[in-house]
Amino acid sequence: MRRAAVAVAATAMAVSLAACGSAKESGDDGKSSESAAKKGDAVKIGLLLPENQTARYEKFDKPLIEKKVKELTNNKGEVVYANAKQDASLQNQQVDTMVTNKVDVLIVDAVDSKAIAGSVKKAKDAGIKVVAYDRLAEGPIDAYTSFDNVTVGKTQGEALLEALGDKAKDGQIVMMNGSATDPNAKQFKDGAHSVLDGKVKIGREYDTKEWKPENANANMEGAISALGKDKIVGVYSANDGMAGGIITALKAAGIDDIPVTGQDAELNGVQRIVTGEQYMSVYKPYPQEADVAAEMAVALAQGKPLDSIAKDTVDSPTTKGVPSVLVPVVSLTQDNIKDTVVKDGIYTIDEICGGKYKSACDKIKLS
Repeated sequence: MRRAAVAVAATAMAVSLAACGSAKESGDDGKSSESAAKKGDAVKIGLLLPENQTARYEKFDKPLIEKKVKELTNNKGEVVYANAKQDASLQNQQVDTMVTNKVDVLIVDAVDSKAIAGSVKKAKDAGIKVVAYDRLAEGPIDAYTSFDNVTVGKTQGEALLEALGDKAKDGQIVMMNGSATDPNAKQFKDGAHSVLDGKVKIGREYDTKEWKPENANANMEGAISALGKDKIVGVYSANDGMAGGIITALKAAGIDDIPVTGQDAELNGVQRIVTGEQYMSVYKPYPQEADVAAEMAVALAQGKPLDSIAKDTVDSPTTKGVPSVLVPVVSLTQDNIKDTVVKDGIYTIDEICGGKYKSACDKIKLS
């Protein structure tokens, strides 16, 4: 396979979704801003993350946001954390708890973007600003930061076509999309389809419940059974966790040396890239995304405008003109591991190349 290191600059994204209502209709009468201005650095930020199966949330997002809030508030700011463990009802309860605890601002990465809308309104009614993090939550949110999710899907699709080369004309691929409850998953899928459609035959396609690797594994087993193992030339996987389940199914069927995509640059994913089991992942610079979320949250808690932080806006199905920052992404292959996740301090060479991965790292001159 040819390996390409492709840096993809995120473009300003205008999410063309139907909108009903605006941020101005959220019930903010100015009192909360006046109160926030008196807070100074002693702010309390609620952080709600969606699940703990994907390594990024506990390993990167949480500590990075905590660190940045401390930096921005002279160590006086507090982050109150809860993880919903992929349970939308639990996350709604966690919002209620945050409201009871009188946090100043919520940073919410929604399990289910629609199901969270009522809780977002509860928070706003209580005078609590809401930053949608990574996923565009519905309801009267005040700010949003994520990656350009359509570009993520395009990056994955382009890498898969690059890896397939002439095989794209002859065989079929399987598309393993993310959860239907995650708005990002649809955008990844749309981006991938915009690149793949007409260039390669899509033999089977799945929306994978809860992004779970075991569900991706079962879906892949079904695809192999339906299509035949000799007909599958590659797999579009929307993230690294699912790629792990997919590769397990491929190995069990005696299928190897076909490209599988991913996303999130999880350590296991990076190690699979080193060994050649996985072709690529999308590296999303979490430090930049986390820093922006913290900056937005602290500014809102202190009653400051977001003009200097957010230069763009997006529309959700319920809120128009949400101040937003979209962070660039990078296609991660064997060729640029050192220049991405190692350079940015996400992993060390020792972490990637320890134990059974040493010989594979030596082979690609990574160790």
